[in-house]
Amino acid sequence: MLEEKIRADLNKALKEKDGLKIATLRFLLAEIHNFWMQKQKKLKEEDVVSVIRQQVKLRREAVEAYQKAGRTDLVDKESKELTILSKYLPQEILPQELEKIIKETIEQTGAKGLKDFGRVMGVVMGKVKGRAEGKQVAETVKKHLGQLG
Repeated sequence: MLEEKIRADLNKALKEKDGLKIATLRFLLAEIHNFWMQKQKKLKEEDVVSVIRQQVKLRREAVEAYQKAGRTDLVDKESKELTILSKYLPQEILPQELEKIIKETIEQTGAKGLKDFGRVMGVVMGKVKGRAEGKQVAETVKKHLGQLG
């Protein structure tokens, strides 16, 4: 399971005395534990991926904010953490594959325009489960639905 791999990588980082990796993985495991505490049930693989994805999103936002503020030292740190966390995510879906899934979903659901956005998004997000960011999916769905009506 993914959580076990993270723990194994933490042990390896401890042996190698890789401070940034240790801190990042410990924080990630704490967030996974907090999520488990909220759910009070055994976590599924997609729950762990969801926690990782949330942490990646936070790091990306931090990198943007630090770049705007001119804090290159913090941009570097957050970027390295982002790299560490990203390796635990499933491979991202290719843009052309996402486009194909969205077009098929629009046909299947009979969507006629932007008013059907929620229905299309729900189906698409179920199909791409953890392989694409919601923001990216939403933009692409809006683009295609906007062309319809």
